[in-house]
Amino acid sequence: MLSAFILIPFLGAIAIGFLPINLDGNRTRLVALVIASSILILNLILGFQFDPTTLQLQFSEQIPWISSLGLSYHLGIDGLSFPLLFINSLLTLIAIYSSSPSLERPRFYYALLFLLNGGVSGAFLAQDLLLFFLFYELEIIPLYFLIAIWGGQRRGYAAMKFLLYTALSGILVLVSFLGLVWLSGASSFDYEPLRSNTLPVETQILLLIPLLIGLGIKIPIFPFHTWLPDAHVEASTPVSVLLAGVLLKLGTYGLLRFGIGLFLQGWVAIAPWMATLAAVSALYGASCAIAQKDMKKVVAYSSIAHMAYILLAAAASTRLSILAAIYQMISHGLISALLFLLVGVVYKKTGSRDVNYLRGLLNPERGLPVTGTLMILGVMASAGIPGMVGFIAEFLVFRGSYPIFPIQTLLCLIGSGLTAVYFLLMINKVFFGRLTDQLSKLPRVLWAERTPAMVLAVLIIVLGIQPNWMVRWSEPSASLLLTGNEEIALVSKQ
Repeated sequence: MLSAFILIPFLGAIAIGFLPINLDGNRTRLVALVIASSILILNLILGFQFDPTTLQLQFSEQIPWISSLGLSYHLGIDGLSFPLLFINSLLTLIAIYSSSPSLERPRFYYALLFLLNGGVSGAFLAQDLLLFFLFYELEIIPLYFLIAIWGGQRRGYAAMKFLLYTALSGILVLVSFLGLVWLSGASSFDYEPLRSNTLPVETQILLLIPLLIGLGIKIPIFPFHTWLPDAHVEASTPVSVLLAGVLLKLGTYGLLRFGIGLFLQGWVAIAPWMATLAAVSALYGASCAIAQKDMKKVVAYSSIAHMAYILLAAAASTRLSILAAIYQMISHGLISALLFLLVGVVYKKTGSRDVNYLRGLLNPERGLPVTGTLMILGVMASAGIPGMVGFIAEFLVFRGSYPIFPIQTLLCLIGSGLTAVYFLLMINKVFFGRLTDQLSKLPRVLWAERTPAMVLAVLIIVLGIQPNWMVRWSEPSASLLLTGNEEIALVSKQ
C-alpha cells in the first residue's frame, strides 16, 4: 500500500505527460483532480487500517535494491509520518483545484505537481537513509520548474536561489548520513540498526552539525532563510500552498526522525544552542513580518517565525514537546495554506498585494467579505486564539519546552505575541476602512474559488476543538522516538 503513494503520482505524471496535445487545460485539470483524489482516498483507507496504539512501523515494505551500497527500498509509516502524508495528499488536491484552467503548458505543470507529491511522500515513508536522501533531492527539480516557469517577474532569480540553497541542504544531509554509516561500521543505510550506534558524543556532534545546517536551510531557520521570501513572492498561489504547507516540513521531519533518532547524546549536548537559535529565528521572522508591505511576504516571514517553534520543541526533547512539534507541523501546514490561498484570491481580484494600496475589502456589497472573513479566521488561528488549531499547537510547544528552556520559551512567546501585531496591521489596512474608488468594481469571488479555503478553515476549527483526533495518532511515536533518551530533559536543564 505504501508504494502506491509513490507510484500513483509518478504514473499519474507520466499519464498526464502523454495526454493529447490538443486537450485543453480544463480537461487536463480534471484528469489531475481525479488522480489527486485517488491519492487522498487511498490515504483515508490507510487511516482506517492504521493502528495508532502500536509502537512499531506499519505496512512495512523492504526489498534489496543496491546491495553493494547498502541501499534497500524500505518503506514504513508511523505516527510521525502519517499526519504529514495526509497533509501532502490534501494540499496537493487543493493546489490542483486552485490552479487556473487557462494556465500555459498544463500537462507539464500537473506532471510536475505529481512528481513533487510522489517525492515528498517517498521522503516521509523512507526507512533507509539513502532512500530518504534520494526523495529529498527529487522534490527540488519539479519545484524549481514550477517557480521558474509559472512564477512572477523575478521567477528566474527566485528559482535559482531556491535551487542553490536546497542543493547545498541535500549535500550537507548526505555528508552526515555517509559519515554515520562509515564511522559506525554499519553494513547498510537502514534506519533502525543505525539508531543503536555507539559513537562518542564528540563524533555525534560532528555529524549532527551538517545535518542541522542542511535541514535548517529547508525549514528554514535564521540565517539560512533568505531563499524563502523570494520563492513565495514569485511562486504562484498553488505552489506557495505546497511550499509552505508541505515542503518546509521535510526539514522539521528530518530533525525529529534523524536528528533525535540517530544522534541522541549529541542532540543533548547542543540542544541549548538550538533552542537559542529557535528564539532568535522566531523574533527575527516576526520583526521582519511587521515591516513588510507585500501580503505574501508577511505570510512568508510569519512561516519563519512559526517553524522556529518546532525547532524549540525538538530541542527540548520531552514527550510532550515532541508531540507538540508534530502538532505544530500540521497546524502550520493548514494555516499557512489557508493564508496563501486567500492572499492569492485578493491578488486575483484586485491585481495587488500592497497593504498600502488595498483598503476596505471587507465591504459587504462591493468588496470581498467572505474572503476577508476567512482571512481573519486564518489570522486568528495563526495568532493562537483559543478554539483553533494554532492555539493547541503553540500551547503544547510552550508547555513542553518551558521546563527545559524557560528563557528561550519566553522569547518565543514574545514572537507569538508579535504575530497578532503584524497580522492585525495587515488586516486593518487591507480589509477595514473605506473601499477606495479604484477597488469599487471588483469581480465576484465564485463559490468554487472559496471551497479550498473553507475546507481548510473547517479543519482548523475542528482540530482546535478536538485536538485528540490528531494527537492520538502521534503520541506513541513521540514516545518511541525518545526511547533510551530519558536523560535529555535533566541534562539540558543543567
